[in-house]
Amino acid sequence: MAVHPSGYYAWKASPHSPRAREDQRLLGQIKQAWLESGGVYGYRKVYDDLQAQGERCGKHRVARLMQQKRLRSPTGYHRRPGH
Repeated sequence: MAVHPSGYYAWKASPHSPRAREDQRLLGQIKQAWLESGGVYGYRKVYDDLQAQGERCGKHRVARLMQQKRLRSPTGYHRRPGH
């Protein structure tokens, strides 16, 4: 990589961007809503919960943050043996 060491360390020492800080704050609310649902809600219902709380964000942003932290709803049903 052709990056000057001083540039690298300046980048490394810089604080997170406003978007990254907002994502971290929003992720806390997403995780709380997801846990309150018992880990059942997907991004659509978590998004609806956030909207009901007055949070302004997009559903694709909620989906992206949940996917990054592997917060997902259970999918599919298991058949009982013998049926």
